[in-house]
Amino acid sequence: MFRRAVWERMLLYSFPVVLVTTLSYTGHLENYYLYHPVREITVTPADYGVPFEDVSFQAGDGVRLHGWYVRPPGPDRPVLLWAHGNAGNLSHRAHNIAAIHQELRAGVFLFDYRGFGRSEGKPWESGLYDDARAAYAWLRRRVPPERIFVFGRSLGAAVAVRIVSEGVAARGLILESPFETLLAMGRELFPFLPVSWLVSQKFDNTRYLPLVRIPVFILHGDADELVPIAHARRLFALANPPKRFHVIRRSGHNDTWRAGGKRYWDAWRSFLETPGQVP
Repeated sequence: MFRRAVWERMLLYSFPVVLVTTLSYTGHLENYYLYHPVREITVTPADYGVPFEDVSFQAGDGVRLHGWYVRPPGPDRPVLLWAHGNAGNLSHRAHNIAAIHQELRAGVFLFDYRGFGRSEGKPWESGLYDDARAAYAWLRRRVPPERIFVFGRSLGAAVAVRIVSEGVAARGLILESPFETLLAMGRELFPFLPVSWLVSQKFDNTRYLPLVRIPVFILHGDADELVPIAHARRLFALANPPKRFHVIRRSGHNDTWRAGGKRYWDAWRSFLETPGQVP
């Protein structure tokens, strides 16, 4: 009886310690599953015949960041400020940059978040927003806002939505393969876990997209194996007009620009040319 009472008391006192220790590590666990950065730059746009400028700039908190700037082929052509997804680095988008330059005759400023590629620091939600704000400021000194389109893919869609919701001047917002919130994604991917305890970063498009006051273009693959297209449809319902939605037929999460074909690029061209119109 005495031994049982001792064990019960030990368990009672140790539970808060175990709980606090577990929660203190959730940030590390969350980052482990959320961010998959790669440091090595393997290819550049030049490998696909596209000249580019290697850019070094600084976030508001002093973190040094790295990006590539591909100039548009004409002084009146659009430029995309591109916030990429949660894995890899710039070099994993080099071929896509070349396709954008060729198909859309557009410029691109693609940057790596902190902790990705040659950018310093470690990724975290607020830091990614700081990185995007700094990237926009760098681009804005070179390109007028009426030629800037803010583009976010996957996790980058939430980064793009956030800075545009704050009122940065741009001609349009383009979201490809977006999710509603990080918590919603976590519950879908890990329904057996208490995700609300484990996820502290928000990436909440449902909160900030309704604050956006510029034209919105959402694209999503109907065979997306990671983020169901229902996320994009619900976000589209929350967006203010003018807005457009394009279904990328037979496209998964990571092959949108390859699988989309002519309809994909035509939809892009139409939005870049007349973002304020609804086709």
